[in-house]
Amino acid sequence: MTATKPVGTPIPVDVPQPAPGATPPRTPLIARAAAELVGTAALVAVVVGSGIQATKLTDDVALQLLANSTATVFGLGVLIALLGPVSGAHFNPAVTLAEWWTARRGGAGVNARELGVYVPSQVVGAIAGAILADAMFGEPLVKWSTHDRSAGNLLLGEVVATAGLILLIFGLARTDRLRFAPVAVASYIGAAYWFTSSTSFANPAVTIGRAFTDTFAGIAPASVPGFIGMQLAGTVVGLALVAVIFMRGKTDHGTPAA
Repeated sequence: MTATKPVGTPIPVDVPQPAPGATPPRTPLIARAAAELVGTAALVAVVVGSGIQATKLTDDVALQLLANSTATVFGLGVLIALLGPVSGAHFNPAVTLAEWWTARRGGAGVNARELGVYVPSQVVGAIAGAILADAMFGEPLVKWSTHDRSAGNLLLGEVVATAGLILLIFGLARTDRLRFAPVAVASYIGAAYWFTSSTSFANPAVTIGRAFTDTFAGIAPASVPGFIGMQLAGTVVGLALVAVIFMRGKTDHGTPAA
């Protein structure tokens, strides 16, 4: 979700600035894949583990959600700050797909080969993270969730949550403020836990991983396709909003302004 530049290397003003996830060419793809796998696993372990811990400490659902969202905010911020310089810290196929689409249209971002490596790494990491969290708390390692999340209002919440996330990340990229991504993205997800009906999964890989645990943060497998479909729809909406709100101007010669 973040981007880095080689230290001490001047960047000409006419070179497009990196989109989220754009990393120095010298970073090996295997290292980026490992960062995406480990980062997504850690993120899901934080989400699922804090949910289990919260339900053990209190029966108050509001306090459970507060504990879950607070842990996620801090965990996500740390992971973005740590792994952003390696892989861009996507941890999210929606973000990776959006960046690939941006790159196809002339921007900076992942190519098709990198897309094909990032997304499986994120999905495998998410499943591993859910299993790890269950193992730490003595829960069955794999137990399909029974938490139905198929209601229409929840699906609408996923569109809103994902669109907002894409707008935030790519808006920061367009305005050259990706240095704020660890705080901004984590803060947005923390807020979206509370203002969206779905508690803001906003991530296809995390959605799949959370189906493997029948705990507070779980989602029934039957609800997963609907959530992922709405997350992809939200990605499209988010990219459209970025194109309109952060529209690049034209010079007198008709070329895009710097």
